Amino acid sequence: MRFALKKTAVLLLAAATILPAPGASAFTTGERPAVQTGNSDVVQVAQQKKPAKQFWRTKVRLQTNEAPGTIIVDTNNKYLYYVQGKDRAVRYGIGVGREGFGWSGVVKIGRKAEWPSWTPPAEMRARERRKGRILPVVQEGGPDNPLGARALYLYKGGRDTIFRIHGTNQPWTIGQNMSSGCIRMMNQDVEHLYDQAGVGTKVIVVGPGNRQGEVSFDDRGVDFLRTLFGG
Repeated sequence: MRFALKKTAVLLLAAATILPAPGASAFTTGERPAVQTGNSDVVQVAQQKKPAKQFWRTKVRLQTNEAPGTIIVDTNNKYLYYVQGKDRAVRYGIGVGREGFGWSGVVKIGRKAEWPSWTPPAEMRARERRKGRILPVVQEGGPDNPLGARALYLYKGGRDTIFRIHGTNQPWTIGQNMSSGCIRMMNQDVEHLYDQAGVGTKVIVVGPGNRQGEVSFDDRGVDFLRTLFGG
């Protein structure tokens, strides 16, 4: 027992030494891959670090005129809502685009992928190269991939917007403006959403420019009855 406790303490200390603070320059892009260290215990401890409790998945009372099955992304408050019915929604915490990378509009899920590969755009690779960071042309899916466990690819007029709703191997960035425009979620949350939202799902992204048009939604807080008794 003493040995197990000492081993756990060592792993946590090691994780703390390799993880910079959320605002550290090592994570300013929010999209670069994590250091390839394999499936060590340290990596597992690091990936389990959660954001603030306010960004944990919860059932809420949401008043909206949007149809059940619609996704509403509130980039200002860092929440994504999946509308389930009258006054009912699941709310997820998200990470969104940093300054200059925010956007808004109405799009659809064009395709879905489990443990997706990551192909950073050429302009992103060039931008990061100027900062001394070399991004891969393609990174295969897996625990170290920035897109996490699932990806929902957002399309407009039948064309890929290059933006995604996806998981992350940096869960502590949820609730922050860290990405290059994609909507990131904790892996367990994006898996939960992935199982509900199909191809063709309407996605309303409320953000800079108000290009989403008029959209009405009012978060009335935790739905305690559904939280306690399900449904």
